[in-house]
Amino acid sequence: MRITIARERGWLERQSLRRWSLLWLVLLALWLLVWIVTPLAGWTWGEDTFPLLASLGVLAQAAVSVVALAQAWPVSRLVRAAVVVLLLTWAVEAIGAATGVPFGSYGYTDALQPQLLGVPLLIPVAWLMMLPPAWAVGATLQPAVVGWRGRLRLAALSGAAFTAWDLYLDPQMVAHGLWRWEEPGGYFGIPWVNLLGWWATATALTWLVNPRDLPRRPLLIVYTLVWLFQAVGLGILWGQPGPALAGLLGMGVWAVAAWRREWRVWRGQ
Repeated sequence: MRITIARERGWLERQSLRRWSLLWLVLLALWLLVWIVTPLAGWTWGEDTFPLLASLGVLAQAAVSVVALAQAWPVSRLVRAAVVVLLLTWAVEAIGAATGVPFGSYGYTDALQPQLLGVPLLIPVAWLMMLPPAWAVGATLQPAVVGWRGRLRLAALSGAAFTAWDLYLDPQMVAHGLWRWEEPGGYFGIPWVNLLGWWATATALTWLVNPRDLPRRPLLIVYTLVWLFQAVGLGILWGQPGPALAGLLGMGVWAVAAWRREWRVWRGQ
């Protein structure tokens, strides 16, 4: 009887994993479709289409990241992590827009709606869409998380992998008029302190969530696709070769290092 129950439970778990995996593939295809449509719509109907399609892209990628996590995490854990990320990133962004800490003095335009206290509600979703892939990079490079030192290394690595994405993001979104800096800085018009604020915030969030048992490969695929698509988008389609090269190198360091480690793990199985 116990063997039969165990077999049935294992079969149900495999069926659930297959369903989540299929949903993930469908969402991945939709996300990539939005990536492809975005520049085409801009050329056809003008720049005014960018905020809407960028919003759709964020929602699609967030769904991809969340469903990837659902393949390994119970729903209760997934919901707790999502709530922590969404609420705290909105709070940090609201404080940042009001005080200039920790990112520097900036403000969002009216392009992204709706907003709460000057922060588009899409922005916390953008944090949620990219933090899990960055966690996967950190977890691949720091597989043994033992004690507070291991947890801190995981958080710091994940924060750095996440911050590398901003080498693409901030110059692109400023160019499209989604937010503005009061005093342009040294990184293609972006203050350097912004990168430090990104790293500190992402590191703190990773420490709080303490992500374990991650589905590394699906999330590494997401990180890698962002790395490559952003390089093509900025470098060829949007006419920003400087940020494209910086992002290609910045995210590329983490993507290549993570896949090399993952390949060694796979070969050792």
